Amino acid sequence: MRWFWVLLLFQMLGFGQKKTVTKVDSTAYYIQLANFNKKTNNYKSSLAFSQKAYNYARTIKNTKGKAEALFSLGSTYFELKKTSDALEAFTQSANFYSQIYPSTDYALCCYNIGLCYMNMEEFSKAETNFDKAESIYYILKIDNSAFLNLQKGILYKKNGKIELAVKLFNEIISRNDSKDIFKTKTEALYQLGTIEESFNHNNLAANYLNRALQNSNIDGNLDQKVKILLALSETYEKLLDVKKSYTYIKAHLKLKDSLLHLNNKKLDVSDYNAFKESERLKAFNQMSKENKAQQKTNKFAKLISILAIALISILSLLSLSLYKNNIIRSQSNVLLKEKNFELQIAKDKAEKASKARSEFLSTVSHELRTPLNAINGITHLLLEDNPRQNQLHYLNSLKFSGNYLLTFINEILEINRIESSNIEIEYIDFNIKQLLLDIQNSMNEIASKNNNQFLLEIDENIPEILLGDPTKLSQIFINLINNALKFTKNGEVKVIAKLIEKGEDFSRINFAISDTGIGIPEEKQETIFDSFSQGSIEINRKYGGTGLGLTIVKKLVDLLGGEINLKSEVNVGTTFDFELNLLHGHSDIQIKKPVYYSDEVLEGKYILVVEDNKINQMVTKKMLENKGMKCKIIDNGEEAIELLRNENNFDLVLMDVHLPGINGTIATQKIRDFDIKKPIIALTAISLNENREMLMSFGMTDVITKPFEPENFYRIIAMNLA
Repeated sequence: MRWFWVLLLFQMLGFGQKKTVTKVDSTAYYIQLANFNKKTNNYKSSLAFSQKAYNYARTIKNTKGKAEALFSLGSTYFELKKTSDALEAFTQSANFYSQIYPSTDYALCCYNIGLCYMNMEEFSKAETNFDKAESIYYILKIDNSAFLNLQKGILYKKNGKIELAVKLFNEIISRNDSKDIFKTKTEALYQLGTIEESFNHNNLAANYLNRALQNSNIDGNLDQKVKILLALSETYEKLLDVKKSYTYIKAHLKLKDSLLHLNNKKLDVSDYNAFKESERLKAFNQMSKENKAQQKTNKFAKLISILAIALISILSLLSLSLYKNNIIRSQSNVLLKEKNFELQIAKDKAEKASKARSEFLSTVSHELRTPLNAINGITHLLLEDNPRQNQLHYLNSLKFSGNYLLTFINEILEINRIESSNIEIEYIDFNIKQLLLDIQNSMNEIASKNNNQFLLEIDENIPEILLGDPTKLSQIFINLINNALKFTKNGEVKVIAKLIEKGEDFSRINFAISDTGIGIPEEKQETIFDSFSQGSIEINRKYGGTGLGLTIVKKLVDLLGGEINLKSEVNVGTTFDFELNLLHGHSDIQIKKPVYYSDEVLEGKYILVVEDNKINQMVTKKMLENKGMKCKIIDNGEEAIELLRNENNFDLVLMDVHLPGINGTIATQKIRDFDIKKPIIALTAISLNENREMLMSFGMTDVITKPFEPENFYRIIAMNLA
């Protein structure tokens, strides 16, 4: 081994020509030299040593040596992207390997032949060679299915067999990480990302491609990274995220230029042509040994002339090409800067318009809740105050109208929250079967009003515990089921959950909600998911509703990475279905039992109410006194702080969030400096930028949303008093 490195040093320094050393002349030695030069990007020497290895193996009639030398030669050609020459060398190598016992080298050679045919887009020949490699690995009892399946998946993708391709790619990415499979997993993630992008599943595509980019940063495959960056740029362009799209295309172009420069340095065109011509010359000289000296002189002179002319021509063409490319690149860069500037201006305008719209809707929705709290609260108090029989109808109508208006405001705020990206997807464990059963139980009463059967069909193969966002799933199901029950009479509404695909860590589930109701006309189906859209004015008058439910459903399904579909026929029925990829959960689900309270908990309690609206003061006070509680009312945060600092006999505080002077959140924060135990419940007509977590971060112990729903109002107070 020591002599090998000494000889290699002499070879690299160029001393071997004049020094007297023992000449080592073997196939393995030349292949080692070829591999060393290839690692140092000296491809000309690598090709020469591979050819020497083959010549020596041929001289001593060593079949295995010829196969290994040709494989080394083919590998170098393949790295240089000389596919035709690589295919020729690999094919000859495979012929020699086939004459000896089956080996991993023979299988790898067949695999590389398949890669060459892939590059030449001769896919049937590529598949034949991949199958041949797989059969050899099977005989040897070696599992190398990952990289074979990767190429088969790419073949299926190119032939339009997308489902088969996706199945193979998912199998690859589900494997444990290892040095050997890392590059293969990266390519599989990239292929999955491009497939999802082709179906406009852009969020899912971005997820796969970002994972592929992370892997490529680890395994250092720059050619692979160039493709991934370009795909990410195109995906974020479809997602209208111009900033990210520009960042990735910029990184793609920079890395591509670097790779182009690196590839140009690997092997000069003249060096490659000289090597090929030299090998052809050697073959010819072997066939004509009698005239070897004369022919060598003539060929050499001719070769010098041809190479000189070729070199001059190539350099001229390259200079012209580089000049034109520089002009085109300069023009493209100027145009790109102009377009980017225009896009940035358009993006800023769109963001400002969207923000203004969101803030307007949020403000309107928030401000409507305050008077609505008075309407609903006073209606509730009048209904509890034993009204006359002739007044009962009017009060129930008033209660229905208030609840309808509240639903409308909530739906506007929900759409606004989704469109403003002020909503996040949760990933928590939940039981999908229990979720659907709970929804069925809660809506059985609605089903009975129209004499409908409400059925569930849940595939037994669906895992019990999944990881996802059960709150948003519930919103989707409740909206769709509520519509189905509303537009169906004396019929059937069915919810079907069917397992489409089950991977190692995820399940793809199809959810369908079908009914036998009035159906949707074909001309209305394209716009049914638009805001405020229903089948017709007559349907709106007859059945009611805001026309926002399906808009919310579509936006939530899109947010979860799915796509909702509609099939409907007038007077026959309607089916909505969507598919979601849900990860498998890992923990047992503890089903929460409903919390009940007793009026005894409320009786005699002393409540401080901090509220600036006079009508809301009256409503809140009356609702508290109806349950036997006493209360004190003040209208600002500063006075609340001083009162609680000096008087500690209050059992609980109801704190309005929006107060004159300092608001309720700041007041609560200051109270917590000297009293950390007293329950403080936020009263809020919740807006776009408010949420439960934000309010709790200031020291609130719970939240009650305006307008008050009486049962919920008393339950939350009782829970905090208990």
